[in-house]
Amino acid sequence: MRTIMITGPGGSGRTTIAAATALAAASDGTRTLVLGADRTDSLGAALGVPTGPKPVRVAPGLTAWRPDATAGFRDDLTGFQERATTVLDLLGASRLDPEEVTPLPGAEELTLLRALRDAALAEAHDLLVVDLPPTPQALALLALPEELRRYLRRLLPPERQAARALRPVLGRLAGVPMPAEWLYETTARWDTELAAVEAVLADRNTAVRLVAEPGPAGADAVRDARLGLALRALPVESLVANRVLPETAADDGPLGRLVTQQHKALQEWGAVRAVAHLGHDPRGADDLAALHVPHVNPGTSPVGWPVTDRIAEDGVLVWSLPLPGAIRDELDLVRRGDELVLTAGPFRRIVPLPSALRRCTVEGAALREGELRIRFAPDPGLWPQSR
Repeated sequence: MRTIMITGPGGSGRTTIAAATALAAASDGTRTLVLGADRTDSLGAALGVPTGPKPVRVAPGLTAWRPDATAGFRDDLTGFQERATTVLDLLGASRLDPEEVTPLPGAEELTLLRALRDAALAEAHDLLVVDLPPTPQALALLALPEELRRYLRRLLPPERQAARALRPVLGRLAGVPMPAEWLYETTARWDTELAAVEAVLADRNTAVRLVAEPGPAGADAVRDARLGLALRALPVESLVANRVLPETAADDGPLGRLVTQQHKALQEWGAVRAVAHLGHDPRGADDLAALHVPHVNPGTSPVGWPVTDRIAEDGVLVWSLPLPGAIRDELDLVRRGDELVLTAGPFRRIVPLPSALRRCTVEGAALREGELRIRFAPDPGLWPQSR
């Protein structure tokens, strides 16, 4: 299944483009599911059909779904209280009534990630279109599975979970209570669920469609978005310039200056797909079809950061990390054990090193033409020696 995640700066019309993208694909006979993340039904407003917590068919071949964060959070909390009954009783804690529960910050993001995983695993559709939040929130959302799994591995390492049968003995020897069975089971379940989401994001059939209005603010937002997505190794399927005014509207007044500004931005962006301004907010299938939103690219997208083996030439391994828009002075690298802490502008990611590079030392790095190349040399003390 192909997955297209759509994001852009706030107010750029990303929800409208998501709805139009899904509708165009369904009109071509592609079984399509469009997934909304907005608390208000902006997706339904664009489609002209209300959407809700259950998938609803809104057009031939098109299903829309807006997951309910409140219901999901309530179910999770109820399950947690049931598994932690013994601990809560010992603490004298009173139970929360599910009806008094409201979602905590982050519940909506987790609900969307779970829905993304469920939709991908169901394989009931050929295309999944995801209406993500505005770019800053979307980048944080896409980073969440990897970061949470890393936290879980640090708090409860796998080797500790493997020794669960020894916990009673270890508890007596240490003189302190050991974590309960339900804690390990919950951790393992969360890790499995997060791994499934990571697999969807890392799939070569997953890509991002950026939406922005052409202009200085849109250009800055697109540059930051491309860098943040590249740091997550997420390919950009296309850039959609939304609400483009016709050149015939140019005059000597404010409208003419806006047209000139848009035209300049479009020239700087290069390969871009322009969507015309309708003169009003698009609502319903007819308006969405009139936008002529470009089709989803059918090909697969490149993913991952390749490690180039150059040992035969000069005994060096090169890790190439595409980082379009990165600025040398805003780039920072720190090797910490088997991880690389990479900071690019306002974005930061802790990346596990590929197995081959864990036995190497960092020899240097260079940023050239939007690509960071890190040079590694095999550590004689760790690298297998030839006889």
